[in-house]
Amino acid sequence: MLVGVCNLRLMLFEVNSLKEKRHIIKSVIERVKTRFNVSIAEVGEMDKWQVAEIGFSCVSNSRKHADEVINSVVKFIERDGRFDITNCDVEIL
Repeated sequence: MLVGVCNLRLMLFEVNSLKEKRHIIKSVIERVKTRFNVSIAEVGEMDKWQVAEIGFSCVSNSRKHADEVINSVVKFIERDGRFDITNCDVEIL
């Protein structure tokens, strides 16, 4: 069994409050949960309104599959135009 883990740091540009940030992040998290079979949550930078940190993971029986799932989720998140990904850390354990 392998576990793929990814931590993304996002920069939100058109956000003026924590409420707006949480609305965007919650929306992204729900869309990823619906589309992909991964566990995902906001894991850091909770009190900053222009920065967010999201972590997600998947369990697989092959390294290739875990890598494909992580890359698919990252590409899906990148296509959302409300923020930019400033850092992406991936580990396969």
